Amino acid sequence: MAYEDTSAVVPDGQRIRRLRRDRGWSRRVLVREIGRAHERETGLLETISINQLEWIEERDEQVPYDTVCRIASGLDCNPVELLLRGRAAQG
Repeated sequence: MAYEDTSAVVPDGQRIRRLRRDRGWSRRVLVREIGRAHERETGLLETISINQLEWIEERDEQVPYDTVCRIASGLDCNPVELLLRGRAAQG
């Protein structure tokens, strides 16, 4: 999966947190899994920060779509499943 779409979207932080907790993962573990998934897909070890993940889970604010794609790869799900429905990104 290419991470090149910087369009602003609104992630569903509660859903991300629920999927993470359903796996029994801490934020640190999810961040590690995001890095592993990205490395498998691109050969590069890149991830997001724990602080960024916390911010995403706690707020329904815009982030780049490529960030949602990275989280989805770590959770092994479709990025569209992690978007907040009913609130379009503006910008």
